Amino acid sequence: MPKISEAKRETRRQEILDAALRCFSRDGFHNTTTADIVRESGVSQGSLYLYFATKEDIVVALADERRQGEAMINALAQGEEDPIRGLLALIELYGEGLTDPHRIAMRRVGIQGWGEALRNERIRKSAIEGLATVRQAIERLVERGQRTGQIRPEADVEAFARTLVATFQGLVLQVAWGEAVNLRACGQIVLDLIRALLTTDGLASFEAAVAEQFHRAD
Repeated sequence: MPKISEAKRETRRQEILDAALRCFSRDGFHNTTTADIVRESGVSQGSLYLYFATKEDIVVALADERRQGEAMINALAQGEEDPIRGLLALIELYGEGLTDPHRIAMRRVGIQGWGEALRNERIRKSAIEGLATVRQAIERLVERGQRTGQIRPEADVEAFARTLVATFQGLVLQVAWGEAVNLRACGQIVLDLIRALLTTDGLASFEAAVAEQFHRAD
């Protein structure tokens, strides 16, 4: 019997994950069975179990997939020489994810994962690790800004990062509910929060970066 190539295996695995994402987004974790995922993906039950032993494995794999995308965003922000510009890039890139129609299902499933984390230790661990990665990316940028004298040294780095993450989580939830959220206005509030932490040097860099950002948006 011929062996399946690695590329074919990865394609089939991705087809299963995409089908599971659609099912979970539509019907929720608990109302979705592996049989539902099999029907949605078009693979056999046996093929599904070659890739994922349990439905929980699929949930964790989807979370890992989302974190890979977030790792790219974090890396782009960290690559900015100016930490203030890096912080603004991070906020802009995550903010774009709130309006991307192709990520609706992922946002809905991510919210379900928050609830599932209250009862499933493995999913809880995965969720906390994912959020910690984002929080730490913010913290590194703020700490760099403190070292360059652009951010006030007395600013609580962890509290600031947690506040930004919590704000993003709240917006994710409201957008997923289908509320008419003025994300541009919310973004201005976030910018005001950052502005309050800046020194005179940091403020000059910040205003220049914001002006460029809005010029691109217009």
